[in-house]
Amino acid sequence: MKNVSDVIIVGGGPCGLFTALNLAKQGVNVAVFEEHSEIGVPSHCPGHLSINGLKKLGLYPLPAEIVENNFHGAVFHSPKGTSFSVHFSQPVTCVVNRVLFDNHIAEIAEEAGVHYHLNSRVESLIIEDGFVKGVVVRKKGRNEEFLANIVIDAEGVSSRILRQVGLSCLNRHMFVNGVQAEVENVKSTNLDTVEVFFGKDYAAGFYAWLIPKQDGKAKVGLATKTGNPHELFQKFMLRHPTASRKLRTAKILQVAFHPLTLGGPIEKTYSNGFLVVGDAASQVKPTTGGGVIWGMTCARIASKVAYEALSENDFSSNVLSRYQVQCEGILDFDANIMLRIRKMLNAMSDENMDNVISLLKKLKLDETFQGFQDIDLQGQSLLRLLRSPKMLVALFYFSLLYLSANP
Repeated sequence: MKNVSDVIIVGGGPCGLFTALNLAKQGVNVAVFEEHSEIGVPSHCPGHLSINGLKKLGLYPLPAEIVENNFHGAVFHSPKGTSFSVHFSQPVTCVVNRVLFDNHIAEIAEEAGVHYHLNSRVESLIIEDGFVKGVVVRKKGRNEEFLANIVIDAEGVSSRILRQVGLSCLNRHMFVNGVQAEVENVKSTNLDTVEVFFGKDYAAGFYAWLIPKQDGKAKVGLATKTGNPHELFQKFMLRHPTASRKLRTAKILQVAFHPLTLGGPIEKTYSNGFLVVGDAASQVKPTTGGGVIWGMTCARIASKVAYEALSENDFSSNVLSRYQVQCEGILDFDANIMLRIRKMLNAMSDENMDNVISLLKKLKLDETFQGFQDIDLQGQSLLRLLRSPKMLVALFYFSLLYLSANP
């Protein structure tokens, strides 16, 4: 007799775990398949999350041991070293230990009744009469079939399974390759501020970051569309005009590599008996590459729609399409705005980036950015900021630079 669950979730990252948690709370029999031996390992993400986003998900405050630091703002460094800072009166973001964060959600979900299968790689879907009916799992050197009414794909950017149901894969033209390291012996950092560094010589198509921790260490990384991320990371630490003063003598304790998808959510996220969430659906902010809050927001919607399908005993695309409609209702506007911003930033030369940051500083837009209330829904936040004449001037200048680069 085959193993049977109400819902199977492929992937034990935060999006898969949060989907499982929300389903189990409603009494659904959920099985999570994770190809690695531990939840949260290996960790690729720096874990820089918005506090407001965590509150909306019902996950804040987090246990103290998970939070490595809280931040009141950020400083943005131009390629030549000009800086522009934004500071808020209250913490707006935090950095978490991703292994502990993922395990925290996993433990709550397990208490709610979720079943885990570790060291279990989903090789393929079981499809019968046009409906996904389960998965084929490679475990301990042999394949085994597991059946379910609904399979939810939370496997991450590899997105192998999407092809089997005919869904469009992630936009490979909007990928960047990231490197994330933990370092010690960092100089001259402000503990309540995240630092962002621009420059095509180090991070073409994205940026580099420095996220200080309370223990004297920091999370440092970059992502790039071109070049070798490892070599560029070494170059960034040693030669960037601003970062090198902080990082030249830093010691790398651990390092990980991981691609980021910046193309915005995929066109279709559902099929008969099938949903896709998180990085596999490219539910990632095109501006910053952050996918935890967006992905978990969609994960909660996926659990709601999956529960409705189970209640109605209807697992067709017609019912499961409610998931995409609801996700688009929350994210679509902001995703489109943020994708436009990403493309504009990618087209901008280093010289123009220097000019933009200099203008922001000259206009003293740090005061205006105090109204940037939601860093997860950046399109809506920018609309509110456009009430400021200074912001309109900056946007007009930004647009002129983009048009000059794309005649």
